[in-house]
Amino acid sequence: MNLSSGDKPHFSTFKDHSGKTVFFTSLLSATFCFCVLFSSAQQRLSERITQVENNLTGQTLISGEKPMNLQDRMKHYKVKGLSIAVIKDYKVDFAKAYGMADSSTKTTTKTLFQAASISKSFNALAMIKLFHDKKLDLYADINTYLKSWKFPYDSLSRGKKINTANLLSHTAGLSVHGFGGYEVGDPLPSTIQILNGEKPANSDPVRSQFAPGEKMQYSGGGTTISQQLLADITGKPYQDYLNNNILKATGMNESTFAQPPVDNKKQYLATGYLADGSPLKGRYHIYPEQAAAGLWTNPSELAKYIIETQLALQGKSDKVLNQSDTKIRLSPYENTNSSALGVFIESPEGTKYFGHGGSNRGFQSAYYGSLDGGNGLVIMVNSDNGSIIPEVINSIAKVYGFKGLYNTKIITITEVSETTLENYIGRYELAPNFILSITREGKQLYAQATGQRRIAVLAESQTKFFSKDINGTVEFVSDENGKIKELILVQGRTIHAKKL
Repeated sequence: MNLSSGDKPHFSTFKDHSGKTVFFTSLLSATFCFCVLFSSAQQRLSERITQVENNLTGQTLISGEKPMNLQDRMKHYKVKGLSIAVIKDYKVDFAKAYGMADSSTKTTTKTLFQAASISKSFNALAMIKLFHDKKLDLYADINTYLKSWKFPYDSLSRGKKINTANLLSHTAGLSVHGFGGYEVGDPLPSTIQILNGEKPANSDPVRSQFAPGEKMQYSGGGTTISQQLLADITGKPYQDYLNNNILKATGMNESTFAQPPVDNKKQYLATGYLADGSPLKGRYHIYPEQAAAGLWTNPSELAKYIIETQLALQGKSDKVLNQSDTKIRLSPYENTNSSALGVFIESPEGTKYFGHGGSNRGFQSAYYGSLDGGNGLVIMVNSDNGSIIPEVINSIAKVYGFKGLYNTKIITITEVSETTLENYIGRYELAPNFILSITREGKQLYAQATGQRRIAVLAESQTKFFSKDINGTVEFVSDENGKIKELILVQGRTIHAKKL
């Protein structure tokens, strides 16, 4: 290469063992140092990945029990394919895929999964962009902007009007939680047919259940109203606006809202699988409810969105929304503690995260991004069984020190005599015609609710038991004579069940 005087490398010398003068350049020395540092960094990254793959834990870990291996857990849950991306300091630290996209194709980091309800995060980006462009008032009656369909207010809305922010935060008081999709080849309804519950739509009409702003009630139906709202305002097909103005702006060029995806993206589509490991008929379902469930993407692509959101919140980027708009999007709305616009805000152990989960037929997913520090994660599987996702989140959180996302409780098993266990055997009434039966085999106690499978419960004290399979505990309560009178089941809520 040609060097100007300022580019000439500095030569150093030393004598080798034979006395000959050896020349080398500081440039070569620097290159060598860089290679050593790069190799060291790669080694540390490889170690982190190995740790993530071998530190899976559920909601409980028995003292002395070892964490689990990712691929072993995939086999356990019959999960065919799994893909991960981990974000550290506003950059993707690693992305990796495991298993199979279908019966003959291995999953790669380019494999596209149905993101399901994660689509709602991108729908909110689009709606707030319209707000920024002064084409939509987030806080005005939605019927101001709806042209080809109007929301049919009735007495349940108590005279209050629904605004777009209500739709995006699930505070509109609307029906239809989610959608089942349509088999490939089935007739597809229009957005208006979906909103009216008219055939060939397979869901109920989207209608008021209570007044807007009273409380949060998750409604994919409400999100679908915003899909019609965007089409009426822009005059463009939903997928075209989202693909061109949101996905491409974020650098998500491999992702799409097309239902089904077309062109070269077809080769990257994962097949959805049922919980028993069998494939969906037609490989996947079609979701004309694009705003609520239509995005095809992968963790590497979603990581771009997370990082852009984090940078925008810091005022360091505005590819889609600026800092002010991003703060609006990430702020819980109305009478909620967590439901913001297209995302949920959680603050475990004082660390704030924005995130969303996804569940379509044959696909499960979840993402988290920290509001500060530039950390995050994305996990996607092509399975109806998403039980492995919280286990992987626990592993990533432990390895990377993501505060608040590690949700494993370490419990020491208590020795309980067979005589005491015998006292707990019986039938307990959780509700009329809904019984929890407690049985025993040796020193192992089992619980089985009416119509459900039997599960093993383990003792964390002489009276309190837990299960590794479900997030719940049972505690046995005795009367003044020492006779068991009830058990207390804690599983999301607390139920006092009388012993029959």
